[in-house]
Amino acid sequence: MPINILMPALSPTMEKGNLAKWLKKEGDKVKSGDVIAEIETDKATMEVEAADEGTLAKIIVPEGTQDVPVNDVIAVLAADGEDVKAAGAGAGKAEAPKPTASSFETPAARAPQDEGSAGGKTETPTKPTTNPAPRPEEGAPAPVSKGEATHNGARVFASPLARRLAKDAGIDIARVTGTGPHGRVIARDVEQAKSGGGLRAPAAAPAAGPAIAPAMSDQQIRALYPEGSYEVVPHDGMRRTIAQRLTQSTQTIPHFYLTIDCNLDRLLAAREDINAAAPKDKDGKPAYKLSVNDFIIKAMAIALQRVPDANVSWTEGGMLKHKHSDIGVAVAMPGGLITPIIRSAETQSLSSISAQMKDFAARARARKLKPEEYQGGTTAVSNLGMFGIKDFTAVINPPHATILAVGTGEQRPIVKDGKIEIATMMSVTLSCDHRAVDGALGAELIGAFKTLIENPVMMMV
Repeated sequence: MPINILMPALSPTMEKGNLAKWLKKEGDKVKSGDVIAEIETDKATMEVEAADEGTLAKIIVPEGTQDVPVNDVIAVLAADGEDVKAAGAGAGKAEAPKPTASSFETPAARAPQDEGSAGGKTETPTKPTTNPAPRPEEGAPAPVSKGEATHNGARVFASPLARRLAKDAGIDIARVTGTGPHGRVIARDVEQAKSGGGLRAPAAAPAAGPAIAPAMSDQQIRALYPEGSYEVVPHDGMRRTIAQRLTQSTQTIPHFYLTIDCNLDRLLAAREDINAAAPKDKDGKPAYKLSVNDFIIKAMAIALQRVPDANVSWTEGGMLKHKHSDIGVAVAMPGGLITPIIRSAETQSLSSISAQMKDFAARARARKLKPEEYQGGTTAVSNLGMFGIKDFTAVINPPHATILAVGTGEQRPIVKDGKIEIATMMSVTLSCDHRAVDGALGAELIGAFKTLIENPVMMMV
């Protein structure tokens, strides 16, 4: 029987993706593990491997197609011994596998995962049915199993992650309006429901907050700007995701900010000595070249270990206290930014952090990062010092409870022992989620960071 190949979900929140390139053509033999296509998400371009063997009978979605919904049929695979022409002629008519039985999946997606992990499990029936129940959009009710959430007698389709989040938050999943493929309830819908939005029945009004101005309509744009004085650049997936997450952050997270100045003189001297002593390869190139940002990442990681109550994430069910310091580092890329994560940074050497950041930055700009390399983390660092920015405030990236905004290092007059001296100073601002980190705790964390930056030898022990 022909196998329908579906658009894979490469992350828990992915709803659509761009089919960037087919690496196999119709008539090609396909083996399990072969890389057959490249899918672009809002953050990265990922290679997709075949899970089944056979012959690629028909490509339904051509390469270059944008916004292909998850679980849409993109191609048909003829099984071994099957008539390829017949399979191609009946493209899209074969029964599609369920989400977890997708013909294509990434290596990360094939690894065993619990319901709350990045891959997220989906539900599959143990036995195939010869007459599958109509989908909700076809008008017929789906069969409902015992204990299944329903709304007006119809089954509520929701991802396992959304169900878990709704359960933890005490929200009836049947009341949540789904915005995923075919009305499926996804994690984003539950997060919106937590603030009282997207519910099918009247809910308690959310706490009053600052009004967010809606985007301008075409009519408003034409009234404000003469025709021909501008061009419209459509939003890509990355820009839409950034806008969505930062709007969510500013609307739902009560931010407060703490700024402190750090003396960089000792750090710059230590950096120069370490780089000068770096071993060289056969070509005479040093094995590593540390940046100030490498020291900042390491100092933040150790500071979180010294102030463990600040190494947390807020959830409705309780506070997550993290054992390791997983530091996200904002990297600018065409059209937006991404935050790859240095895992367990408190245990890593400065040279290891430096090497990882160089690799992450190069692959981020080429959109080659894997989801597990930029999802999660316990805090983040955003450094605009290289642009000459003295100080700024950064927006917290959920589920983090803090983010450190780093300004430029510059020579300033300071008072030391009653005398004015010149020192290289750097201003840093810690943004805190007041639900998880109170003022005194945030001050303790940024104070620990300052101590480490001004005494870099303490990072070596």
